[in-house]
Amino acid sequence: MSWLTNFVLPKIRAAVGRKAVPDSLWHKCPGCEQMLFYRELEANLHVCRNCGHHLRISAALRLKILFDDGAFTQIELPRTILDPLRFRDRKRYTDRLKEGQAVLGSQGDAVVVAHGKIGGFATVIAAFEFEFMGGSMGVAVGEALLAAAKLAVLQEAALIIVPASGGARMQEGALSLMQMPRTIIAADMVKEAGLPYIVVLTDPTTGGVSASFAMVGDITLAEPGAVIGFAGARVIKETIHEHLPEGFQHSEYLLEHGMIDQVVPRAELRATLGRIIGLLREPQRSDEVVSPAAETS
Repeated sequence: MSWLTNFVLPKIRAAVGRKAVPDSLWHKCPGCEQMLFYRELEANLHVCRNCGHHLRISAALRLKILFDDGAFTQIELPRTILDPLRFRDRKRYTDRLKEGQAVLGSQGDAVVVAHGKIGGFATVIAAFEFEFMGGSMGVAVGEALLAAAKLAVLQEAALIIVPASGGARMQEGALSLMQMPRTIIAADMVKEAGLPYIVVLTDPTTGGVSASFAMVGDITLAEPGAVIGFAGARVIKETIHEHLPEGFQHSEYLLEHGMIDQVVPRAELRATLGRIIGLLREPQRSDEVVSPAAETS
């Protein structure tokens, strides 16, 4: 009886309960709603082969894509007070933080900071993790961006920030809004040291993030189709009582109106950033750094 209970029964239960197709094997594209095979999607850097829609990706994958050979060193970020206002809505704020950390493992908050090289040049990247409370900016994010700026100055490296955020974190009230001037101080710190400060806008970049450090880069790039703005399109439409232009608040619209410098597909970001950093750090090598394709465009 013990043999049947301990050996045969578990195998029967596993066979019956086994799913024919794992949930993660296929993904629906948010753009064209086509079903995408995960391995093909992963090989294409999570960009839809049918419509070119750039799906959101994790901060860890972002760092792997941008740094040379996917090699980087992640730094430990300053610890901050977890719940300064003892905030509670439907859940306690501390519970929301724990849920985010449970999903992301050892990740402490909505930003990951790492250093390595891009195009052979020393670079520090601060990448937002949208899966952590919508990439919202609280005290921990402000501290992370200041730490990234200090590291860039210390290493005489370029600083690249990749926001993916819904804006300031409401659970920290006015303290979250105070991070807006603090992040501007971080950006100025890098600029005053004569180092490149580059922003790569991804989907979405909104609210207090778009109203602070995200729009003061020496060079501002964006991924195709990224939603970029302060207030939501629906709120603006209801406020001004007018129809908004097609593509309003998307990266291509902002490029057309001079708000950003270039829209760059994900597969070309590393090479583009390498050329830009090379031009800013060693302008005398511009003939070597700029590719023939860039010269003819």
